[in-house]
Amino acid sequence: MRCSRPSPARPPPRKIMHPTDLNEVAHVLRRSRRVLAICHVAPDGDAIGSLLGFGWVMAACGPGHVVTLICPDPIPAQFAFLPGAAEILSDPPRQAWDAVISLDASDPRRLGKPFRPAEYGDTPVINLDHHVTNLNFGHLNYVDARAASTTQIVVDLADALAAPISQPAAICLLTGLVTDTLSFRTSNVTLQVMDTARRLMAAGANLAEIAERAMNHKPLSTMRLWGLALADLHLDGHVVWTHITQAMREAAHATESGDGGLVGYLITAPEARISTVFTEAGGGKVEIGFRARPGYDVSELALSLGGGGHPQAAGCTVDGPLAAVEQRVLPLLQSLTGPENKR
Repeated sequence: MRCSRPSPARPPPRKIMHPTDLNEVAHVLRRSRRVLAICHVAPDGDAIGSLLGFGWVMAACGPGHVVTLICPDPIPAQFAFLPGAAEILSDPPRQAWDAVISLDASDPRRLGKPFRPAEYGDTPVINLDHHVTNLNFGHLNYVDARAASTTQIVVDLADALAAPISQPAAICLLTGLVTDTLSFRTSNVTLQVMDTARRLMAAGANLAEIAERAMNHKPLSTMRLWGLALADLHLDGHVVWTHITQAMREAAHATESGDGGLVGYLITAPEARISTVFTEAGGGKVEIGFRARPGYDVSELALSLGGGGHPQAAGCTVDGPLAAVEQRVLPLLQSLTGPENKR
C-alpha cells in the first residue's frame, strides 16, 4: 500500500511528544517512505480494521510510500473479508524504516515479537490508540480515550493527511467502529461516532453486511471450543469465568488465537458483574480477557497485570501456568465486584 511522494529528507530524530492534534503525526507520515504498521496480539475488529484502514488511507495519498502491515497473530476468520487482509504479514522484514506506527495497542508488549524498538534507531514510533490505559510509549502519542475505536481516529488522521477515504478504507474503518461499539450499543457512542459512521457509509461501506459478517460469523471450530469452555464454567460471587486450554483448542481443531469473543458472551449472564476467560497461549503465557457491567472497571486491573483497555473491556497477557494465574487473578476480580466498587 502506497502514499504521496516524500521529501528526500529523513524524519527528525526521535523525541517524546504528546501532540494535541494529528498534524504532527501527518507531517511525519508525509515524509516517511517506508512505514511499518503493527496492531496488537489476539486481534479484534478494531485492531484489524485500523491496521488495514491506515494502509488504505496512506494508499489514497498517492504513490511514494510503502506501508508494511503486521499482525502478530492469525487474522480471525470473520475479518478475512476485509479488503487487503491477505496482505497482512505476521513478521516484518528486517530493514530500515522511516516511521513505525502502533495501532490500537495500549502497551508495547501487546504488539508482540514483531515490535522491535531496539532495531529502530532514530526512527519515530507513532502510537495511535483510544484506550484510557495507554502508556504513551511512542515518540508521537495520539491517544484519544473519547474515541469509540481506533478506526475513528484513523478517519481523523485521513483528514489531517487530506486523504480521501476510498471504499476499501471505509469498509475496514467501519468494521472497527461496529465491533468495538457492539453495533453502536456501548455508552461511548456519541453523535460524533454516528457522524463518522455516516461518512464511512457514504464512502461505500455497507453497514448491514459488515455487522453480519463481523458480528455474526463463528466457525464451527470456535463453537466447539466454546462448548468445551462452557462445560467448565464457574460463578464465583459475581465473577463468571472459564478457561481455554491448549488441549481444548486441539480437540476443537481451533486454529485462531484468543477466545473467539467468549468473554463478551459471558458478561450477558444476569449473575455477572465481571466476566473473564483465561486462555493458554503457549510459551508459558496466559491471555486474559475481561468484561464488566456498566459501573464496574476492569481497566486498572488489566493495566496492573501488564495489559490495558477500557473500563468495561480490557485484557492482558501474564506469564505462568494456567492454574497459578487463575489463583492469582480471581481474588483480584472478586474484590472489584462489591457495591463499594461500583461507579
